[in-house]
Amino acid sequence: MRWAQCASTAGQPRGQIVDGLSIRDRPTDVNDRAIPGHWEGDLITGSENTHIATLVERQSRFTMRVKVPGKDTASVVTALTTQVRQLPSALRRSLTWDRGME
Repeated sequence: MRWAQCASTAGQPRGQIVDGLSIRDRPTDVNDRAIPGHWEGDLITGSENTHIATLVERQSRFTMRVKVPGKDTASVVTALTTQVRQLPSALRRSLTWDRGME
């Protein structure tokens, strides 16, 4: 089967984070899920240019969904900050963001 040349992602700058830290560099208390307050985040893009950010707490697996007006940094940070500030401070320890290109 032949693929169109424009279907390739080779050479595209997607997913390249400058000075990004590896997920392997997280503290051990985050990896073993012993202490609540460590979150994993992801941005999901839907149809008609809609966006939802998901936050999953690693210990309890509690999930929050936040509607985001756009996928630019300012929109995502503003929406997440508004939502996360409603949590107790003990549940706001760290956030590890998914850096996948899918």
